[in-house]
Amino acid sequence: MNWVKVISIFSVMLLSSPVIFILVEGLASRSPQAFSPYFLDGVVLSVASSVTASLINVLLFTPLAYYLSRTMDPITDTLADVPASIPHPIVGVALVFLDGDYSPVGRFLQSLGINFFDTYQGLVVALVIVSAPIYVRGMKSYFDALPRSYENYARTLGAGPLRTFLEVVLPLSLKGVVSSSLTSMSRALSEFGSIAIIAYYVLGYPFNGVSPASVQIYNMYGYYGPQVAISASAVMIAVGLSLLLLIKVIERWVKTGGG
Repeated sequence: MNWVKVISIFSVMLLSSPVIFILVEGLASRSPQAFSPYFLDGVVLSVASSVTASLINVLLFTPLAYYLSRTMDPITDTLADVPASIPHPIVGVALVFLDGDYSPVGRFLQSLGINFFDTYQGLVVALVIVSAPIYVRGMKSYFDALPRSYENYARTLGAGPLRTFLEVVLPLSLKGVVSSSLTSMSRALSEFGSIAIIAYYVLGYPFNGVSPASVQIYNMYGYYGPQVAISASAVMIAVGLSLLLLIKVIERWVKTGGG
């Protein structure tokens, strides 16, 4: 008997059984509050903000991942992991302080009309901070695995690091960008701690007065009890599983070299 296989199957069942229970029980009970327009608006808000955060991750942090892959810079490498190693409510508190009257930075941002508290942009900023380390690690691993012959050839022809990255490395890395950005989106979709502080509600068009789905689930548990929260959780699990399935399909496509 293959005991490694037996232990592995037991382990994955142990991890997935609570999620499967909530998915089956929640969708079977179909509590009205969990399928209300307000909660579904919260699901749309969570998905939209997670997509926005993942796109920002691609634009801002792909060069960082490449830099970490090609250099030995332990300080920058450590700093890139900091948001993943602290309790996420601290991120929310930091953003409230950063954008408030407490600091010169906050007063400057407010003079420009930039407000993080209970706004879509504050929600997105929090999601970027908590999901960017996931994206950076995924892209760094992808860059580590790329053959460097094309880069070396470009450098011998006089191309600088930036031109080599933009014209040689990046076109070869589109599969990794898609896979890593979807993984970071999945992480953003599951966030609660930071956004419960910085964006408990989102004020302003088009989500005026809507709370993110994870915040609503927490409120449902407190106001209505676990049965309603389970139904709402099942909806979010279904969304998350759909995204996870897409990630796995793309990862298989990347590994098999699909075009």
